[in-house]
Amino acid sequence: MNLRSPAGAGMMFVIAATACFAALDTTTKLVGATASVVMVLWFRYTFQALVTGGTLWPRRGMAMFRTRYPRLQAARAVLLVMTSVFAFYSLQVMPLGEFTAIVMLTPLLITLFAGPALGERVTLVSWLAVGGAFAGALLVIRPEGSDFDWALLLPLALVACNAGFQIVTSKLARLDDAGTAHFYTGCIGAAIATVALPLAWHPPGSWAGWGLLLLLGVLGTLGHFLLMLGYRSAAASSLTPWLYFQIAFATLLGWLVFSHTPDALTLLGIGVIAVCGVAGQWFGRRPALAAAR
Repeated sequence: MNLRSPAGAGMMFVIAATACFAALDTTTKLVGATASVVMVLWFRYTFQALVTGGTLWPRRGMAMFRTRYPRLQAARAVLLVMTSVFAFYSLQVMPLGEFTAIVMLTPLLITLFAGPALGERVTLVSWLAVGGAFAGALLVIRPEGSDFDWALLLPLALVACNAGFQIVTSKLARLDDAGTAHFYTGCIGAAIATVALPLAWHPPGSWAGWGLLLLLGVLGTLGHFLLMLGYRSAAASSLTPWLYFQIAFATLLGWLVFSHTPDALTLLGIGVIAVCGVAGQWFGRRPALAAAR
């Protein structure tokens, strides 16, 4: 692939975005030991609101507040906040690589939701890919009777919320401005966290902890910006397979930062999820959105 072509540039933007998202999850796992989920959410969404507002205001002024679908904007924001909450707690009980592999079920779940929600036809290949990926997820989670840790189901709740967020985003993208949607998501997320902040104010005990909180905002905002550049450069259907690079980045960071090495069955499950995900998008030719958190 020619990296100077639009498709090549789109691929590089998407791969860079997945590296940011893997680093975001790594930072969330690190900061989770010293900061509450409310503080993490407040820093992340306040940073997003300020950066997006500061970018849009010089060009659009008060027009950036205009939306014809406030209920959809609110639903989108609430779903993303729920996704972030489940991600925070999931990362406290799961290694990075395994967590990311489960999260990458989201594009396949979107495929199933697309039928009733967006009026799209779900192909047999898509159904088979979803079934295979779910089998891979079971290899990663590995339920074992009474000894099973139910907290490992948290990533599945995240996947459900994230798929709902992506479906609402897909509908809203056809109806409202993308910059306005990004701004409202940051504002509503920050507002929700602000209400709970007085009850969960546990400041980090070091400057490093504050730095990690700031880094969360930077990585989340930069990752979504790079993803947007990628989808501006090439069709989503051609870029979706590159999203699975996030599993590789997350597994590498899990090894470097937390000294975690997945066992053989876990690696097999991760591989099955990645192969089914890529195959489902490649043969189904259905554009899928990234697993935003």
